[in-house]
Amino acid sequence: MAHLKGVICFSTIFGLLVVINLFQTSTLLVWLFSRKLFWFLNRCCAAFWWGLVVFWFEKLYGMKVVFTGDNVPSGENVVLIANHQGITDVPAIMSFGLRKRRLGDLKWFVKDIIKYVPGPGWGMLFLGCIYVKRNWFADKGRIYKIFDRFRRSKIPFWIISFVEGTRITSEKLKRSQKFARAKGLSIPRHVMIPKAKGFAASVTALREEIDAVYDVTIGYPQGIPLAWQIVQGEVKEIHVHVDRVDITELPTEESELTHWLQKRFEMKDRLLAHLYVHKAFPN
Repeated sequence: MAHLKGVICFSTIFGLLVVINLFQTSTLLVWLFSRKLFWFLNRCCAAFWWGLVVFWFEKLYGMKVVFTGDNVPSGENVVLIANHQGITDVPAIMSFGLRKRRLGDLKWFVKDIIKYVPGPGWGMLFLGCIYVKRNWFADKGRIYKIFDRFRRSKIPFWIISFVEGTRITSEKLKRSQKFARAKGLSIPRHVMIPKAKGFAASVTALREEIDAVYDVTIGYPQGIPLAWQIVQGEVKEIHVHVDRVDITELPTEESELTHWLQKRFEMKDRLLAHLYVHKAFPN
């Protein structure tokens, strides 16, 4: 039964996304005479499809998303940083965006290869998401070009960055712990040492447009689920802790931003340690 539910869920959501991709392709004609309308139409596409994902998991499957921390306002342009444990982190952030009426404004840092994937990859191209090859010298020019577009077109945004660079696994955690020891950093247990280049570029290039940084910690009291588990409706609870940091509180130098980000991830590590013991984040 669970397998059948998963097949129905995946087929319905992915099939609808392909249809949305076709509509998004047609909006290229709109681009020729109205950039503002182009962005609006694609924002609506994202809000509709991502909203369907949240509805399916939360309402049809009964998945509970527990929010703690700061109750942030809905109208801010932000950089959102989060720990990354698996694909289930994505609908957790979607749930957050939906509650703040910003679901259509999510701009993800995404691996470059994803843009060739029909459905999510093609769709995010039309949203101005930031495709990276994880090589700063190759990515820098493209990133700043996208940010310049945000500024010139006054595009509202939540820039989403999993700053660890990849999802955590036991082997990757061991490598991160080895790196931390070599650099004299705090040894992480539940997160990895964050990569600061993209984060620093976002904060620096868009500082005049950014209101705050949202530091989001995502946790699973019953253990980190696999992608197929959420598709089958087996994930019943996700915890999301939000800390809002006003942009005026962030340093301006890259080295200081790197240090700031590392300290935030030390805090995340402690939050996750608390979650795994008490089955909840501290209020």
